[in-house]
Amino acid sequence: MTRHEMDGRLQTSVAGIKMRTPVLAASGTFGFGEEFADFVDLSRLGGVMVKGTTLKPRRGNEGVRVAETPQGMLNCIGLENPGADVLLTEILPRIRPYNMNVIVNISGSSVEDYAQIAERLNVPDVAALEINISCPNVKEGGIVFGTDPHAAAAVVRAVRQRTQKPVIAKLSPNVTSITEMALAVEAAGADIISLINTLIGMQIDIHRWRPVLGNRTGGLSGPAVKPVALRMVWDVARAVRVPVIGMGGIASWEDAVEFFLAGASAVAVGTANFSDPRITMKICDGLARYLQERGISHINEIVGKAWDEPSV
Repeated sequence: MTRHEMDGRLQTSVAGIKMRTPVLAASGTFGFGEEFADFVDLSRLGGVMVKGTTLKPRRGNEGVRVAETPQGMLNCIGLENPGADVLLTEILPRIRPYNMNVIVNISGSSVEDYAQIAERLNVPDVAALEINISCPNVKEGGIVFGTDPHAAAAVVRAVRQRTQKPVIAKLSPNVTSITEMALAVEAAGADIISLINTLIGMQIDIHRWRPVLGNRTGGLSGPAVKPVALRMVWDVARAVRVPVIGMGGIASWEDAVEFFLAGASAVAVGTANFSDPRITMKICDGLARYLQERGISHINEIVGKAWDEPSV
C-alpha cells in the first residue's frame, strides 16, 4: 500500500478543517512545528496546535518548570511565548512553506484578552483557534475559566464573535462534571471540543523537603493520564453534537484507536513527541495498517463504535 493509499483511509474533515490525517500535534509539545520538520512530514498531520499564545510576550514561571514522573511528566512552563505580534509578523510567514494546518492555542487573563487575540489572529495563515480556558481569570479574583461553565461559555462566546475561524474549546479535566463544561461551550458556539488538558499534580523533593516545581504544582501529562482522558472523551462525545479531538497520554497507534472508538473524530499527540519525535508519523502508519487489516475503508467508520451494544 502506497503512502497516498494509506492516507486515503485517514483523510477527513473536522468542522470544515480539511485534514490529510486525523492525527494532530498537541500545543506546548511541538513548538511552532518547524522544530520537528527534520522528523515529520508536517503537511501529513491533521494540524499543528502551536505553542500557547497570549496578547503580549510572557517570560513564564521561575524555577524548575519540568519534572519527570512515573509514566509521565509535570510541567509549569507558565505560557512562555513571544506574543501575538511576533507570531503574526515573524513566525507565521516563516512556517507557511510547510503547508500545514496551523491551529493557534490562545490564552488570556480576561474575556476581553481572548476576544482581542482572536480578532488579531483572524488571518489566512491560521486554520483554527484553540481556546485554552485553563488559565486564571485575574479580573474575577483568580477563578479558572476552565472549571466554571458560565465563565468558559463567556470566553467561547467572545471569541466566536471576533473570528471567522473554527473555534476549538480545550477542556480541563480538573472539574466535577466534564459533560456540563462541554455542553456549556458547545452552546456558546464552539465548533470543536478538545480534551483533555493536563491534570493538576505535584512532586516533592524528599531531600530538600520542598516542591520540585518552581510553581509548586504543574500539569500532569503522558501515559499515566490516558485512562482518565479516554473516559472523558467517551462522556463528552456522547453528550455533544460537535466533533471531539481526543488527547491525553496517546503514545501509540493502539492508543489512538481507543480514542476513535470512544468517539473522537481526531486525536492529538503531546508528551510522546518528547521521547519519540517521529511518533505522529508512526501513529498515522499504524492507523492505516489497522484499517486495512480489518477491511475498513475509512477512519470515520470506527468513530464511536465502542458505544454499540454487544450482539446477543
